[in-house]
Amino acid sequence: MIHQLRIYEIFEHNKAAFHARFRDHAARIMHRYGFHIVGMWETTTTQRTEFVYLLAWQDEMALRTAWAAFRADEEWSKIKQVTSAEHGDLVGAIDDRLLVPTGYSFT
Repeated sequence: MIHQLRIYEIFEHNKAAFHARFRDHAARIMHRYGFHIVGMWETTTTQRTEFVYLLAWQDEMALRTAWAAFRADEEWSKIKQVTSAEHGDLVGAIDDRLLVPTGYSFT
């Protein structure tokens, strides 16, 4: 089992639109492709507001296959086009980290 940590920079002026898009569309479509979302959080640093979520994967091949399918999903592409046209960019910088457990990890 591996985990993936995703950190999105989001913007105060349209973060409600971001959360609506993720909650109502992205998470649902991700589930279709085998994404297991462990948890989702919002955090604020001195520089920015962030949306952080943790995914659990069987292995790296499952991760790569699911992400490729999600990114190619026609419904997701249309939703991104519509929401971006209506609200502007909803996501800035994205940090993506593959978390591989150590030999002494409890998970």
